[in-house]
Amino acid sequence: QVQLVESGGGLVQTGDSLRLSCAASGRTFSSCGMGWFRQAPGKEREFVASIAGSGSRLTYANSVKGRFTISRDNTKSAVYLQMNSLKPEDTAVYYCAAREDRHNYLYTREAEYEYWGQGTQVTVSS
Repeated sequence: QVQLVESGGGLVQTGDSLRLSCAASGRTFSSCGMGWFRQAPGKEREFVASIAGSGSRLTYANSVKGRFTISRDNTKSAVYLQMNSLKPEDTAVYYCAAREDRHNYLYTREAEYEYWGQGTQVTVSS
């Protein structure tokens, strides 16, 4: 079992930056693949970024590539999402997700994740 708690969301203006954090507990963190997803009003939840257990592999959705950076600190059992050059279309509830990762794989589909946080709201005003 893994418990995930996101923080760092808020209301910002176009072009601003935010850093989301996700604190994990309950399992050896370095054996977990981690991901960030988001859900905008009226839309399905979508993949944003993921990072393998070792932190050596990561991937992004095309819509955030070059603007967002995912990272993790296995000593602190935490994963982060640095979001720069924010746009109104980035407005959504952002979710942290985790799953067991014994192969250092990257997971980009919602169904691949077992554990989810409660979400943190990010609102970007124009």
